Amino acid sequence: MAAGAPGALGALRAGRARLVATCRGRLSPGSRQSSSLAGRRVGPATWAWGWAPAAGGPGWRRGFSSEVKTEDELRVRHLEEENRGIVVLGINRAHGKNSLSLNLIQMLSKAVDALKSDKKVRTIIIRSEVPGIFCAANLPVPTIAAIDGLALGGGLELALACDIRVAASSAKMGLVETKLAIIPGGGGTQRLPRAIGISLAKELIFSARVLDGQEAKAVGLISHVLEQNKEGDAAYRKALDLAREFLPQGPVAMRVAKLAINQGMEVDLVTGLAIEEACYAQTIPTKDRLEGLLAFKEKRPPRYKGE
Repeated sequence: MAAGAPGALGALRAGRARLVATCRGRLSPGSRQSSSLAGRRVGPATWAWGWAPAAGGPGWRRGFSSEVKTEDELRVRHLEEENRGIVVLGINRAHGKNSLSLNLIQMLSKAVDALKSDKKVRTIIIRSEVPGIFCAANLPVPTIAAIDGLALGGGLELALACDIRVAASSAKMGLVETKLAIIPGGGGTQRLPRAIGISLAKELIFSARVLDGQEAKAVGLISHVLEQNKEGDAAYRKALDLAREFLPQGPVAMRVAKLAINQGMEVDLVTGLAIEEACYAQTIPTKDRLEGLLAFKEKRPPRYKGE
């Protein structure tokens, strides 16, 4: 056992080094990388899969709805003026209660691929444009899920994939798949325990329990809960307020901070600190850092360009 310890320690250190190197390689499309990491990019976005009745029987199969309608199932809005830098992804599939059709999945993937490389994008809000229903992805910028209605099954799994979740008190959320004799298949069994703890996540999944906004806030599933307004968009308005808070910050720092947190939460503290150190180093040579120092000295708001 003693003889094997150095080898095990060496393997652990090598694993940590690879993880830190990967962290450096994922930071920015324009950042310099070593030759061994050159060309690496964050993989394509992964979206929750849906479940549909199996052909010829009462069972269920994993897959997507194949319906394609002429309406715009995904609306991408780049906000302007004081909200410049905020992008709203509005899911608009009223006839399917925002279930994930193949067409919608393809549109989401294309939108995510475009947004990942757009340095002008600071924060993304995912919301429903179908009243009463919510239903991101592997994005480098902050993402906020605005839940103003139902977020059940895949809808909640989409929300769990976001960095921050806000909801109206009247919203309904739950991973209800066990009622259909299946389990959450879009990341729910992995992301819910990370959000609220293992024991409580098991309780909610085993029982298929549906929570309202207040209950979701109490267990830590969402960050903010609001009384619903007459327009039915209280959560969206709160998400917009949060996005406005993020706008003045350095865009490179925001992306790197998100990466450091996400990667660090998957490893032990020592490796996490190494990841943080690697991420911090990526902010030092940026023009934004120099602009931040100059703006502080001149007592004016900084004008960051994401460089």
